[in-house]
Amino acid sequence: MRRIGKAVIAFVVAACMLVGFPVRVQAQVEVNAPSAILLEGSTGTVIYEKNADERRSPASITKIMTLLLTFEKIEEGKIALTDTVVTSTYASSMGGSQVFLAAGEEQSLETMIKCIAVSSGNDASVAVAEHISGTEEAFVALMNEKAAELGMENTRFEDCCGLSNSDEHYTTARDVAIMSRELITKYPEIYDYSKIWMEDIIHVTKQGEIPFTLSSTNKLLKQYPYATGLKTGSTDKAKYCFAGTANKDGMDMIAVIMGAEDYKSRFSEAESLLSYGFSVCDIYEDSHPEQLIPLMVVNGKQEFVKLKFGNAFRYVETGGQDLSQMEKELVLPQEVQAPIKAGDIAGEMVYRLGDRVIGSSAIYFAEDVELATYKDYLLKVLDYLLL
Repeated sequence: MRRIGKAVIAFVVAACMLVGFPVRVQAQVEVNAPSAILLEGSTGTVIYEKNADERRSPASITKIMTLLLTFEKIEEGKIALTDTVVTSTYASSMGGSQVFLAAGEEQSLETMIKCIAVSSGNDASVAVAEHISGTEEAFVALMNEKAAELGMENTRFEDCCGLSNSDEHYTTARDVAIMSRELITKYPEIYDYSKIWMEDIIHVTKQGEIPFTLSSTNKLLKQYPYATGLKTGSTDKAKYCFAGTANKDGMDMIAVIMGAEDYKSRFSEAESLLSYGFSVCDIYEDSHPEQLIPLMVVNGKQEFVKLKFGNAFRYVETGGQDLSQMEKELVLPQEVQAPIKAGDIAGEMVYRLGDRVIGSSAIYFAEDVELATYKDYLLKVLDYLLL
C-alpha cells in the first residue's frame, strides 16, 4: 500500500506540473528548544510557534530593545551617530560579554552601536543607556515603556544588556519577535551593523591607542547565505538564545530560539526555521498603482476632495493558494459631507482570495475641505450666472 500511495502522489504531482497547476512541497520543521517562533517580517504573520508566550530569561537579546531605543532617539534628533559617548566607571565594570571599554574612554555613538550589535558588549550597552537617559535605571524605564507600547505583554526588563539573573527580568519568544520586527522594519540601517562579521575599533585611553577587533557572536552570518542579523544571548539561567533575521527574494524572516541546550543548536534550529519559512511562504504585494478619482463633497467649499492610498498592502500565503487569483474591490461612498480633514479614512480596498476576505488597505482624504458658508454659496451662484 505504501508503494501505491507514493506512486499515486508522484503521478498527481507530475500531472499538475504538465497542466500548469502550482505545486508546493511543504517541508516539516522540528525545534528542540523549549520556546521558539518564526514570523514574516513585513506583515508579522506567524508561521511557526512553540511555547511562544512562555516567560524566559532573555540574556543578551535584551539588547535588541537597547538598539531599538537608540535608533529611535537618533530619529527624534535627540542623539546622533557622531555623538561622543563617555564610558563611566560603572559601565566599564560590566562583566560577561564586553569590548573592554576603559573608564573615561570616549567613542562615537556609531562605534558603540557596533560594539553592541557585533560583539554584544555589555559595557557599550550601559554606556549608551547612560548617554541617552543619564542612568541605566532611567533607560530601563524607557525600555519597559516601549515594551508596553509595542504590546509586549509578557516582558519586563531590569537592565539594558541582559546580565540580570533576576526572575523579574523576562520576555518571551513572541515578544522578542515583536521588538525585532519593530527594529528591522523601522530602522533597516541596523543591518549595516548586524551584518558585520569582523571590524577593528581603536581604544583611546591614557595608555595610548590600542586596536581591538570586534567579532560577531552571530555565527549564522557565516553558515547561512541569507542571514542579516540579529542578536545572540546566553547565561546559565537563560541558556542559549538567538533572534535571527534573514532576507531572501525580498522577503524578511525572523526566527527566535530561547533556552536551547547548547551553543550550536540555537543556530541550526534558527536556520531550519528560516529555511522553512522561505519554503512555505508566498508574498502578495499591492503598491497601489491605481489613480483614485476624487469624491464629490456635499456642503463643502470645494466640490471634490482628492484621495490617497496609505502604505503598500502585503499578505503572506502559507497554504499554497495561487496569489495570482487575488481579487480587489474598491469600497468608497458616492459622496462625503464637509467638513473633511486630510488623513481621515475615506474608504478601503478589500482583498479576496477565493471566498475569503484576507485583508484591506485604507484609503485616506488627501486634503482638507471646509464647510461652505453663505458667502461661498453666493459666490457659486454668481459664478454660475456669469458663465
